[in-house]
Amino acid sequence: MPNIKGAIKRVKQSNAANVQNSHVKAAMRTAVRKADAAIISEDENAQALLKDAVKKVDTAARKGLIHKNTAARQKSRLTKKAQ
Repeated sequence: MPNIKGAIKRVKQSNAANVQNSHVKAAMRTAVRKADAAIISEDENAQALLKDAVKKVDTAARKGLIHKNTAARQKSRLTKKAQ
């Protein structure tokens, strides 16, 4: 643990950001997995899950957790499977 006041604050801030970022990224991965499974099994709620997954991927890209091209690729692959 650092001794300098500013460094202590920075550690706290980075830990809080890490928790938030981990939560958003995990939710994105879960939504993508659920949408993928629903599309493969041809569930009736696959479109709703796809919409949710696209929203979560966009959020993660906007927050800088994943690259924008990665987000575009993931969305493209999911929508291609859905058609």
